[in-house]
Amino acid sequence: MNSHSRRVFLASAASGVAATMASRRARAAGSAERIRVGVIGGGNQAKQHLRSLSQLKDVEIVYVCDIDARRLAECESLAKGAKGVPDMRRIFEDGTVDAVTIATPDHWHTPAALLAMEAGKHVYVEKPCSHNIREGQFLAEAAKRHGRVVAHGTQSRSNLGFQEAIKMLRGGAIGDVLIAKCWNWQRRKDIGHAAPSNPPQGVDYDAWVGPAEWLPFQANRFHYDWHWWFNFGCGDMGNDGIHEVDYALWGLGVDTHPATVSAVGGKYYFDDDQQFPDTQQVTMEWPGDGKPGSQRMLIFEQRLWSQSYPFNVDSGAEYFGTKGRMLLSKRGKFDVWGDDNKRLDVALQHNPKADVVDNQRNWIDCIKSGKAPHASIDVGRRTADVVHLGNLATRLGRTLHFDAKTGAFVDDAEADGFLSRTYRADGHWGVPAKASS
Repeated sequence: MNSHSRRVFLASAASGVAATMASRRARAAGSAERIRVGVIGGGNQAKQHLRSLSQLKDVEIVYVCDIDARRLAECESLAKGAKGVPDMRRIFEDGTVDAVTIATPDHWHTPAALLAMEAGKHVYVEKPCSHNIREGQFLAEAAKRHGRVVAHGTQSRSNLGFQEAIKMLRGGAIGDVLIAKCWNWQRRKDIGHAAPSNPPQGVDYDAWVGPAEWLPFQANRFHYDWHWWFNFGCGDMGNDGIHEVDYALWGLGVDTHPATVSAVGGKYYFDDDQQFPDTQQVTMEWPGDGKPGSQRMLIFEQRLWSQSYPFNVDSGAEYFGTKGRMLLSKRGKFDVWGDDNKRLDVALQHNPKADVVDNQRNWIDCIKSGKAPHASIDVGRRTADVVHLGNLATRLGRTLHFDAKTGAFVDDAEADGFLSRTYRADGHWGVPAKASS
């Protein structure tokens, strides 16, 4: 779609929105009224969205969408009565749709969310919300400009157990938290070596690539394996590790970008086609005012070939304070030690085991109330940016210095080149308008 066609599409969608906005606001204002939702994407996480949303009595799933006919049929069977469409634009054009959830490959997260907001929809976007730092900026700006409720798929924020644990940290349970260490250890599969081939029957591969740079179909960079390719994914730091990064940042109490990022890593184990590292050690620093006590540090460890987990748990965060330390994991683990390294007799009333339904419940409630979600796009964007910074420092193999005020690196033109991405050379209707202007 050229720029004229894009304008025509958006104008059509906007007219549909204007015709129904008043009734939608009236419906959303009543707590008993149902929010009409379209689910975009047909993979594992999209199916989790369908299962979660179906538990919410005030939600009606009216559309499912995927470019793979087989996956689309599976989603239709999970969401009885929902209309299956292969093109997300059909959802955006329907003015009776209040909101969408986006569980596509990473390279589509921001483009789809921007189009949805332009069409007047509230958005729940999976993690990471962006493919690069500039896209995160586009999202945060668009949410404010359109007045939409945008939530991020880092669901620990909406779990009562996590909220209790973070409240303990804020209350000084282990003193001042100076360092948080988080990890993502698991044994991934070898994706092997493959060559370009024809897409499977029933797959609209051109639509799947969308606004990303064009690459021919290749079996080991398609369903799920796209995570491990620079063009489409953000590696496992952006896939599973982002959850631990998110609640590590939350407990650390920082709300700005780090100033210094150092990382080492690479493919220590797998001899296959994947581009992202299977091993990463990332360290980030927030300098504060430079005086002792104001600095903060985040450490992220990733090993995708080991099941010898810290604390016998594949993912978690450990907070180090001036009076002790705390262990917290989305797998339901929690422990606190005092400064003498003795376990303290403290417990949580709720299990710190994150669930998508809690986050989507909060999102729906915020659509009705107008409040900011626990996992707001401002919070989610900063978490995603930390992932992008960690991945980039690993990729470049050197320490990076980032200026949060300018949104750029300090005296590093090569690193600045990765703040955004190259979109499809022949143009595409999904390319963010700012990026194509």
